[in-house]
Amino acid sequence: MRQPEKKRRTVGIRGQLMWFLCFICLLLLVLFWFLCTQLLEPLYTTHIQKQLTEQADAIVQKLDDAIADGQTLSYWGFGSQLYVNSQFFNQLSSEIYENGGMSSFCVDISDVTLRQIFKVENLSYCNLHRTRPTDENSELPSYSTARAMRQLCRETGSCVRKINPPTPSGTVELMVGRTTSDGSYTVLVTTSLMHVSEAGEVMSTVLPLAAALIFAFSMSAAWLFSEWFTKPLRQLSGAARQVAQGDYAVQVETNRRDELGDLAQEFNHMAKEVQHAAQMQRDLLANVSHDLRTPLTLIKGYAETVRDITGDDKAHRDEQMNIIVDEADRLTALVSSVMELSKVTSGAEKCEKVHFDMGQLCDEVSERYDAVCAQNGWQLKLELPEEELPVYADPNMMQRTLHNLLGNAMHHIGGDGIFLLRASKVPEGVRVEIEDHGPGICAEDLPYIFDRYYRSRSDAGKQGTGLGLSITKAIFQQHGFRFGVQSTLGKGTTFWFIATDTK
Repeated sequence: MRQPEKKRRTVGIRGQLMWFLCFICLLLLVLFWFLCTQLLEPLYTTHIQKQLTEQADAIVQKLDDAIADGQTLSYWGFGSQLYVNSQFFNQLSSEIYENGGMSSFCVDISDVTLRQIFKVENLSYCNLHRTRPTDENSELPSYSTARAMRQLCRETGSCVRKINPPTPSGTVELMVGRTTSDGSYTVLVTTSLMHVSEAGEVMSTVLPLAAALIFAFSMSAAWLFSEWFTKPLRQLSGAARQVAQGDYAVQVETNRRDELGDLAQEFNHMAKEVQHAAQMQRDLLANVSHDLRTPLTLIKGYAETVRDITGDDKAHRDEQMNIIVDEADRLTALVSSVMELSKVTSGAEKCEKVHFDMGQLCDEVSERYDAVCAQNGWQLKLELPEEELPVYADPNMMQRTLHNLLGNAMHHIGGDGIFLLRASKVPEGVRVEIEDHGPGICAEDLPYIFDRYYRSRSDAGKQGTGLGLSITKAIFQQHGFRFGVQSTLGKGTTFWFIATDTK
């Protein structure tokens, strides 16, 4: 047999998984680099600004409370001498250090004249209190950065600014300014942003090495994960090739408790069903071949006898010709049953479903058995309700199933010569039962009674094709109807099915 040509495969599932995991790793590394290099400084600056704002608001609140209590915080004496409330500011300084955590902040408090009345300088080099010339080539007096920031804060009420260093060796500082409620004092709080640049430099140094280590680890993890993930798929692929080569007994491991484990279980179930179907096909061919050989042998033998011996003896010739006709009819029935089963199971014969009354169909079918019952002294009892029994099915197929089941009941009719056909309404639809009072079926035979060419031990040697119940099963499955059989040895058997009225 010619093997199917394999399609050229570029990248397998394992390769695709590795590419996907590597892509995710690279994407995460790029995202981490972006966070470290592009968002670190804005986020860090926002955090520092929040701290500076809290400290400035706390100091302004202290000043507002002191002014509301009528305390004099500062005044100008003779000769432009500045006097401050040392007790208040010493207490303020202690509270700043104890509660505010101002070890790395610089504080500047000024009055309406923009002159400084209090200062806490904890930075080694504070841009706020250093002067720088307006122009490097100018001889004009230098101006105070602090004075400019105080003026800006008084004009705006509050401000946030970055103060650049006056010399290249300095660092950029962040300043937050606030004004008291009455506008008497201005508070400036500032700190260095040197740690931001240092963190950026450290991340720039560490990031390449970290990226290399993470990528190497990701590659190893991707290789191991793809090996673990694709192992059951490779097992399924190998098992499928074995099934294609005719080894239907192959099974795969089902230890996983996920979708791949479910797939393995479904594959094992499929392999069992294929094995069972193949065995049934072999049994069918063997049994059909045997049944075909028997009538063909008889036909040939009696035909030769008529030709060679009894050609002139009319009585013997007619008897032998009748045997030939009977065996030809038997052969025709067997071939017809095989063809009918093939059409139904392959789907070549489609269901033509319509709405009809199952009770009326049962009544019509039962009338066909009046003659054979009268001839053999049998009785077919029909039990139907007065109400209609609507179903949605193919009437011709349902008629065929009734004939198959009634014919099976006649072959196993009991000593009382009675078999029954009853139909009743149930919540699911219409339940139809065919009952006989024959010898019954063994419990071990019941699961296989609908299989192709299966015959129970009690049927051995009886006439019939052995395909009627298989055809009936295929019709029920095509309609989606539930069906089954109940039997008790020595009392009889009941075949049943439930027809629905839904599309």
